[in-house]
Amino acid sequence: MAHQRRSPAPGDGAPALERRRFLGYLLAAPTLAVAAKLGGDLAAPAPAGAAIPTLPGPADVLDLGDALTLAAMPTSGLIAIQVNRDDTVSFAVPRAEVGQGITTTVAMLIAEEMDLPLSKVGVNLADARPELVFNQLTGGSNSVRSLYQPVRTAAAIARARLLATAAAQWKVDAATLTARDGVIRSASGRTATYGSLAEAAAAARTEEVSATLKKTSEFRIIGTPTTRIDALDAVTGRKRFTMDLQVPGAKPTMVCRPPTINGTVRSVANLAEVKAMPGVTDVVTVSSGVAVRADTFGQCIDAVRALKVDWGPGTVDGESDATVEAKLRAAALPLAVPPVLTQSIDAEFVFAFASNSALETNCAIADVRADRAEIWSGLKSPIVTQEKVAAMLGLPIPAVKVHVVTGGGSFGRKLFGDAALEAAEISKKMGKPVKLMWHRADDARHGRTHPMCLSRVRVNHALGNVVSYEQRHTSVTTDFGHGLGEILTAVAAKLPVGDIGFSQTVFMLSTSMPYNFGATTQLLNEVPLKFHTASMRNVYSPNVVCARELIVDQLAAKMGQDPLTFRRNFLKDDRIRKVLDKVAEVGNWGRKMPAGTAQGIALHHEYKSVSAVLMEIDCRPETVNRKVRNGVAGPRVTKAVAVVDAGLPINPKGLEAQTIGCVNDGIALALTSSLHIDKGLPLEASWDNYFYTRQWNTPPEIEVVVLPATTGEPGGAGELAVASSFAAAACAYGRAVGKMPTRFPINHGTLSFEPKPKVPPVPESPVDGLAHTF
Repeated sequence: MAHQRRSPAPGDGAPALERRRFLGYLLAAPTLAVAAKLGGDLAAPAPAGAAIPTLPGPADVLDLGDALTLAAMPTSGLIAIQVNRDDTVSFAVPRAEVGQGITTTVAMLIAEEMDLPLSKVGVNLADARPELVFNQLTGGSNSVRSLYQPVRTAAAIARARLLATAAAQWKVDAATLTARDGVIRSASGRTATYGSLAEAAAAARTEEVSATLKKTSEFRIIGTPTTRIDALDAVTGRKRFTMDLQVPGAKPTMVCRPPTINGTVRSVANLAEVKAMPGVTDVVTVSSGVAVRADTFGQCIDAVRALKVDWGPGTVDGESDATVEAKLRAAALPLAVPPVLTQSIDAEFVFAFASNSALETNCAIADVRADRAEIWSGLKSPIVTQEKVAAMLGLPIPAVKVHVVTGGGSFGRKLFGDAALEAAEISKKMGKPVKLMWHRADDARHGRTHPMCLSRVRVNHALGNVVSYEQRHTSVTTDFGHGLGEILTAVAAKLPVGDIGFSQTVFMLSTSMPYNFGATTQLLNEVPLKFHTASMRNVYSPNVVCARELIVDQLAAKMGQDPLTFRRNFLKDDRIRKVLDKVAEVGNWGRKMPAGTAQGIALHHEYKSVSAVLMEIDCRPETVNRKVRNGVAGPRVTKAVAVVDAGLPINPKGLEAQTIGCVNDGIALALTSSLHIDKGLPLEASWDNYFYTRQWNTPPEIEVVVLPATTGEPGGAGELAVASSFAAAACAYGRAVGKMPTRFPINHGTLSFEPKPKVPPVPESPVDGLAHTF
């Protein structure tokens, strides 16, 4: 069971923050409405200092989160908090909730600054708002970083306005009033709730005002472990996802997909026969296959399986794991620094395709009419989806309404509105509302995937120092067609050289070197193969960091040093060193273990945050060769300890949950999680044979330590520990078997299942043992 060590209160030991005033707006509205004007400071890079220093890289000066925050800054004033007459406060957060807990975190920020009970803060998801431009993209672990200041500023302005209103009504000095739990009190004992003042506090016209935010030492909610505000709904089934919505006329709809990626429909031999099947209302050909609408999803599956389609070729029909790997190897950039008067380590690592396999499959509801359209779906870039749907349907953008629905996981998948676009196309062709659901087999075979890549590393070292570090990362192109969340950058990203520019920018702004390894270069090269790709949690970092940390272990061995000692000696930053020391202490680094078992330790810093992970792995034959049903047992991680420093942890309980997820992601990437490409399509076609971390892989002992506030500003946290967890598992495996692993996941070479047929594309619909489907 996970155990979280409690941290001192936020602010303890953290640098004191200057108490500045922030600008915002009182908005013209029936009740009090406020917005913030963002103008934040970006943290300065950490200094380096060591024997042969490594110069700061681009990510040390301006990281991806900084860039996203800067892009969101101009429209922060368009995000408003509303005070309601019933003493509640409403906020439509322009980010997606996909399980990461952003609605709880934002509610905590508002409750803190307004001195409200958390239960009085209602946070829902904003519809697509094109006027927000870059300010409605959920990604890069940037939501809290970019919303922290504007949300608190708006809340502080609202509180100050309510106090001023009460003071004016009671004819007293506002400084003599106090606010607590949504009630304002005077020294004489008079009280008024926020709701009772909401109308009087409203502004007749929009005006600029200023407010002072609380000091971190005054926080009562921020930094307190808090249960998610939607937890009860989630565990009782009341939480509503896209497939739970009831839109009049929207019937179950599925698509018969081709046996190759991007295959096309030449003809359908039995269209009339399938249209006449029980429950089926419509069958139409669309760009992705043949769509079926019926009374139930079971009837859709039966119809999809019955279709006899003549398929045209796809875009990667001849590709397999071996052909893609060969293309990557041929495209790899050369290593440039020769080993002159130094010793050298050269290594090459291969990382297989991995699915963005969220619990919720792709799904969307679409109701397209002649003059308008309405969409419901879990979307992390809803503005792009709205604009693409409008362009596809030939409608003006305001005629397309896009509702963002809570998503059941994402991991990069919902950056793309694939299901929403497909549902809109189908609804238009059928002339009826549709409730589209992808089958799990569709998700694995035609969904987005993190592309296969190859990483080459050369390290030159002499006299106990590392002289140079080169990493050449070669990948199948990652699709960044969502741009920065609006259509201009999305279109730019799809131009012939646009995607290259996006990939290089993301790589450079997220890849850094924490060690003093002399002259350091880390470069990306991409091979443009037409798979369906996307960023996956932590984007490039898991593979890049795994390769780096394995090489660090090799360097330590060559120099006769313990892996922990070596890392400590070469780290550039004391903040990272403290996190590493903590994980070594809690994880009891260096303890004696039986042959065939070992510890591994690794670290990563990104998003202005730091993580370090220690894992223990069991590679003994009796463990690796365990018999498990329909799977490969393989090595087992028996213990994982993760320490995270997120600058200022807003909700340590949420951060703990995110970190546990990162640990399991890292174990999956190291041991089991991959797609096998064969003749243009993954062999995996369900979660039965897509091996994310299983019960027999996940450690029985996980401990997460959330460090107290260190910087006074929240860093990114959602993906923070994926790379360090992946690397720790890989390092532990290498030490246990006595040989550095170079191909991931470890079990990829063993195909442990019988692949499902490609035609029909989905397995038989489930039955309840009676004569009908459900």
